[in-house]
Amino acid sequence: MTDRRPLRAAALPVLLGAALLLQGCVVGAVVGGTAAVVGGTAKATGAVVGAGFDAVTTSDEETREREQREYERDQRRCEQRQRQGKSC
Repeated sequence: MTDRRPLRAAALPVLLGAALLLQGCVVGAVVGGTAAVVGGTAKATGAVVGAGFDAVTTSDEETREREQREYERDQRRCEQRQRQGKSC
């Protein structure tokens, strides 16, 4: 039977080194995951606040654009009704 002590002696430092490397990866993954969650929450909160602010404040340009779209939509509907022989 061969002596396995040298193999075991060499395997121990390799296993310990691999464990240390993997421990660093796990810690890095946890820290990265936590940062992503915190960053995602901050972005979502900012988006909600921004949307709320936009809903309350409408610029004159946005109002003109919306009114123009409504006017054009009404014109298309009127033209379509006239083609069908109906009044606007």
